[in-house]
Amino acid sequence: MTPFQKFCLLLADLVLVVHVAFIAFVIFGLILTWIGWVRRWGWVRNLWFRLAHLAAIGVVAAQALFGIICPLTLWEDELRLLAGGEERYAGSFIQHWLHQLIFFEAEGYVFTIAYVTFFLAVVLSFLVIPPRRSQHAQVT
Repeated sequence: MTPFQKFCLLLADLVLVVHVAFIAFVIFGLILTWIGWVRRWGWVRNLWFRLAHLAAIGVVAAQALFGIICPLTLWEDELRLLAGGEERYAGSFIQHWLHQLIFFEAEGYVFTIAYVTFFLAVVLSFLVIPPRRSQHAQVT
């Protein structure tokens, strides 16, 4: 394997780690918002956190509705091909196990329904647990 191919494989693994972190932010962001509401954690009402969370799942849901493949998936796949991979997602230890965690076999509409439903749950959390501006940003 050439140094360029090794570099591409390393970048592909990095993209995959970012992808997993993005997914974790979306999933655990909602879970922690509801837990934090019950436990009265102030940070779960942070406006910037909540807007970033809503935007993250909103982009995912919109991509699914319009049939757009996630750019992180495309970048990772292209980098693996540049690294000399012939089959999709053949690669490193990190790649193998993280793919087992985040990629599933199902019809496209199943994912679209799941993403849109999750988006609606995040919107519902905005209504039930409205975000607030920080105390520092408010004028007294």
